[in-house]
Amino acid sequence: MKFGTFFAYWVTEWKGDYLYYADKVKNLGFDILEVSAGQLLTMSDAELAALRDRARTLGLTITSNLGPPKDKDVSSADPAVREAGIAYLTDIMKAMDKVDSRALVGVIHSYWPCDFSDLDKPALWARGVESMKLLSETADSLGIDLCLEVVNRFESNILNTSGEAVQYCRDIDHKRARILLDTFHMNIEEDDFGDAIRHAGSYLGQLHVGEGNRRVPGKGHLPWQEIGKALKDINFNGNVVMEPFIRMGGQVGSDIKVWRDLTGGASEETLDLEIKESLEFLRRTFA
Repeated sequence: MKFGTFFAYWVTEWKGDYLYYADKVKNLGFDILEVSAGQLLTMSDAELAALRDRARTLGLTITSNLGPPKDKDVSSADPAVREAGIAYLTDIMKAMDKVDSRALVGVIHSYWPCDFSDLDKPALWARGVESMKLLSETADSLGIDLCLEVVNRFESNILNTSGEAVQYCRDIDHKRARILLDTFHMNIEEDDFGDAIRHAGSYLGQLHVGEGNRRVPGKGHLPWQEIGKALKDINFNGNVVMEPFIRMGGQVGSDIKVWRDLTGGASEETLDLEIKESLEFLRRTFA
């Protein structure tokens, strides 16, 4: 397994200096830096190449995280919106290719944050599957896995459980269509962590990890030993990426609904120490 973290642990906007965070996460002992996929479209070819080269020099893997906006929803009832979404995700994958990022993760089969204005789940499902079939072909041509995130009922009405995600991937029927499980969301929706992971099985492309209150792993009550055992049971050897959100303010705080300072006023140095300790905890627990 490789271990990583989403850069947004340190920030309150969905953008950052990725060269800075590449150096930081490498020094903290991580194997992966997860970046905001949308920001890649705002970067020049020279900036993308610089990130690619820095990651290669450091021996870091880059993964790309995305919650598409509503006007780029590939499950929309509006054909123009679906077409715009397919074009948007295609452009993102082309930018990812320039930084050698081989995993696009998130609610890419829909949009996020969801406003629940369309509750016709069968229709949303069917349109999303058709769009993801097309996008899977593009992903395959670029060597990119599409890891569809399973989120809780308050953030989406399409994929809420591992069981639903497995069926969705079966409907897409393409090797590039994978599942992203997230322990924060699993804590709300799944009856059993281990069973959900084992059910995902070979479809599991990446695991997001964080406590039930979105702190770093090891700071809460989730059953990390059970989670680690289930990963062993399915011979998972993929990416385990932390996605903690603990800072108030900005677009991140608003989208994630962080209404109190979960850092306790911690400095960046203290945040670095806490996430490093969490990484060591996960390596021990999942070993």
